[in-house]
Amino acid sequence: MGTRIGKSTLIYTGKPRIRSYASIVGPKEGKGPLADTFDMVMEKDDLMGESSFEKAERKMYKEAVKFAIEKGGLVSDNIDFLIGGDLLNQIISASFAARDLGLPYIGLYNACSTMAESLLIGSALIDGGFANTCACAVSSHFSTAERQYRMPLELGNQRTPTAQWTVTGCGCTVLQSGAAGPAVTCGTVGRVIDYDILDANNMGAAMAPAAADLLITHFRDTGKKPSDYDLIATGDLGMIGMKLMKELMQKESITLGSNYIDCGCEIFSADQDVHAGGSGCGCSASVLNGHLLSMLEKKEINSLLFAATGALLSTTSSMQGDSIPCIAHCVVIENVR
Repeated sequence: MGTRIGKSTLIYTGKPRIRSYASIVGPKEGKGPLADTFDMVMEKDDLMGESSFEKAERKMYKEAVKFAIEKGGLVSDNIDFLIGGDLLNQIISASFAARDLGLPYIGLYNACSTMAESLLIGSALIDGGFANTCACAVSSHFSTAERQYRMPLELGNQRTPTAQWTVTGCGCTVLQSGAAGPAVTCGTVGRVIDYDILDANNMGAAMAPAAADLLITHFRDTGKKPSDYDLIATGDLGMIGMKLMKELMQKESITLGSNYIDCGCEIFSADQDVHAGGSGCGCSASVLNGHLLSMLEKKEINSLLFAATGALLSTTSSMQGDSIPCIAHCVVIENVR
């Protein structure tokens, strides 16, 4: 049985393993530097043959889950729980996909931190003996997120330099007790942090304090330091949030070195005109289930601290002038015997 140490860190003594993983991304992401690490890139456009972007996102979610299950040599009946969510109201992408997949379903919403949250919960279910196999899946879509949170796409609004580009992508990780892959050895649950940022076009600045608070808590709980990990990857702080978080960590005498990256800075190249970088829960989900887990599988790295970040705003809160509360969660994934 697992245990908790420090303030909010869970130790998975059973070491739930990664059986398989899969990722699907849109055409823009497929032209970025990580293109070869994704299982599928939408060729023509981001509609996937559907009549709306929302239907395309749920199809992407469903196909990513099916792909991950098949890659693991499994069938749907082997999956005890499907765990995950997306950015849309009432997490309709995940919920409608779960309807079609017919799997027992735990829907989650923690904005762009949901990939790490799903891994935390899936690992706890397996470690506690409540499940043998869990599929953890998260998605976002540029066109659906823009329509919900910002402006109609047809308006062609100018984006501010601080804005980030919502990734069209989905990632699914299949966790299983006793599998042969890398293990989820521990995870830290974050707190909601709010520094009174009001600008919904500056997600990096809003999320950076939550990411810093999480990592500081994780290092204090575990007694680890940044150099103990081969790679530390935050979710989608982008260039601005990444810089701010490093400054906040430095104030606590914690220095993040060359083994630190941000998924939002990795998924697009500088010439793709995404301003401050990538965002959306599909950002860290697709990078994890493409680039990062393949690095672990190839043993290019043996320990990964994966910390996904999320802004918990909604259109309702923004219209009421509320600030942006944020959250971050992390899991440690390692090659262990």
